[in-house]
Amino acid sequence: MKKILLAGALALALSGCASQQPEAPFTLTLAHINDTHSHFDASDVPLMLEGRPVYTRLGGFPRLLTRASALREQAKQTDQPMLFVHGGDAWQGSGYFKLNQGAMNADLLSRLGLDAMVPGNHEFELDNQRLAQFIESVNFPVLAANLDASREPALKDAANLYPYVLYAFDGNDKERLKSMEDAGSDPVVAVMGLVLEDMADIAPNTGNLVFGHEVEAAQRTVNALRAQGVKHIIALTHLGLERDQRLASRVNGIDVIVGGHSHSLLGDFSDLGLGNNPPYAQLVTNPDGRAKTCVVQAGQFAQAMGRVSVIFTPDGRVSRCEGGNTLLTDGVFYRDIRRGEQHRLSEPEQQRLAALVAQDERMAMVEEDAGLRRHIDEQYKPALDAAYGRVIGHVPAMLEHRRLPGRDGSQSQVAPLVAASQLYWMNTPGVQAVTGRRADIALVNAGAVRTGLEPGALREGNVTLELLPFANPLSLVSLTGRQVAGLLLETINTSLPEGAHTGRFPYLAGLRYQFDETRKGSGFLRSIEVRQGEEWVRLDPNASYNVVMNGYSASGNDGWNTLFEAQQVLTDRIDLAWVNGRLTAFPVARLSKTQDGAIRVHYINQPLNCQAQGVQCNTDASAFVEYVRDQRPLVTPLSDTGITLNRL
Repeated sequence: MKKILLAGALALALSGCASQQPEAPFTLTLAHINDTHSHFDASDVPLMLEGRPVYTRLGGFPRLLTRASALREQAKQTDQPMLFVHGGDAWQGSGYFKLNQGAMNADLLSRLGLDAMVPGNHEFELDNQRLAQFIESVNFPVLAANLDASREPALKDAANLYPYVLYAFDGNDKERLKSMEDAGSDPVVAVMGLVLEDMADIAPNTGNLVFGHEVEAAQRTVNALRAQGVKHIIALTHLGLERDQRLASRVNGIDVIVGGHSHSLLGDFSDLGLGNNPPYAQLVTNPDGRAKTCVVQAGQFAQAMGRVSVIFTPDGRVSRCEGGNTLLTDGVFYRDIRRGEQHRLSEPEQQRLAALVAQDERMAMVEEDAGLRRHIDEQYKPALDAAYGRVIGHVPAMLEHRRLPGRDGSQSQVAPLVAASQLYWMNTPGVQAVTGRRADIALVNAGAVRTGLEPGALREGNVTLELLPFANPLSLVSLTGRQVAGLLLETINTSLPEGAHTGRFPYLAGLRYQFDETRKGSGFLRSIEVRQGEEWVRLDPNASYNVVMNGYSASGNDGWNTLFEAQQVLTDRIDLAWVNGRLTAFPVARLSKTQDGAIRVHYINQPLNCQAQGVQCNTDASAFVEYVRDQRPLVTPLSDTGITLNRL
């Protein structure tokens, strides 16, 4: 009897000790991507390795899938909870999107095994009907807590658009819940979405959607989730790093912010040539002064994947947040962007760099998922190759396009090349045989150039469908030096004021100028010079110059009023287009305006009809294609743009 009582007492004592054991902390792994922008294939990227530039291929969706599958398997083996999320801007950015729009994104994103996605601003660039189709087509929830779609017919009944979703975890086993009533004792993670509050000012096609204040909507949603008993809250945002940090400092209760929009490859990648960016998994203190929010983001173009491990205290606060971004390389290295066999590094060099990558947590050699690679190649790539045509050159490093030069002296790296291409093309023997004239100057309105140029092979379609997609004919028109100067003054001064339309800003070739801003938003031309042979000479106000530009600008549209005024009575302008494959000149007699203010072009003989069968008007794009192919197969920035803009 004593033995039985003793055993019972011991059992009670042991059970009491067991009940006093501290609860094991909940740990969550988050894998994340953002701003993939339809980069389904790998990107050609220059990296600095061993102190020298080498070229490799990073990312692409088949490589993302391999990486995500490996992380999921690792989480399964260790019985750890894991989520895989997308921080928005899956749309736009490649020829695949031009051809397939949201449908290819819906297909391939669904194959990645995502748990949630937040819409980015580029998801609102087509129309709400196609966005609704995308949302209903994907096999993961799309989240936006500060989006009111109740007055938008296309999206008000979208069944897959939520403010947040709930996931319950039993180790690695994951279950999506309808409400906290179904949670039981399992830890629950809420993932909420936040989109840009000023989306209507950024995206062109938001319809009747209403975008709520980011901070207010976030706190309201967090409070509602906490009231339901949710301890762990992830905000999936497309706001940009600066706003993410502001959100963390102004909202209580968000544990992790997984962001997008600013394309921030967080972490120090300076020795790889990719910049010393803000730290990954930065902890920002909440307004209550106690809790902290962990902020992460994973770069751009499907080149990297972020992975963060979050350890929570029993009451749900973040105690540790660690991880980093990993660049996903194919492990093959070249000394030249053209990637010819003669450019491939030797086998000993390949092995040495592979060993270097293996030792660096910021990089990983990852094989493409064979099934997804095959699916892309069979279902989508043939149409891309047919539409985009031949490779005409290679871009060694990213060329940025900015419409208005900055106060720091930064300018578009692409628009000056477009102007140079038009001046070059207009003066080729074949074109001069049609025009009978030689061009002196080229002018390009910044808005005609629609994108920068990414590293890698440049195809004809990258020019005709993306860089210069408006299919504009090139025009050649005589202007006096005084008219050229007046046009520059007009377009520069109307581009400088805060909030002005900067698409009319002029980039140029064959001409250079210095402009001094004397007060905010206006100034004067200190000097203007035109190139004659190998020399620069002062622009003669009374001399006549042959100026090439696209036909839209040549007619005085978009604020180039000087050109309309110069051609109201008489002009020697020639518009150039292809007719049944033959370059043809269309002489212009004069310009006029209709009663509603639209500019009308009066041709001397047959009018130029760009919609007519056999007529192709995209001589602006033809000029760039020919210039790159014949003169600049390695597309690098011009050493001198001709523009000196001294801003206040």
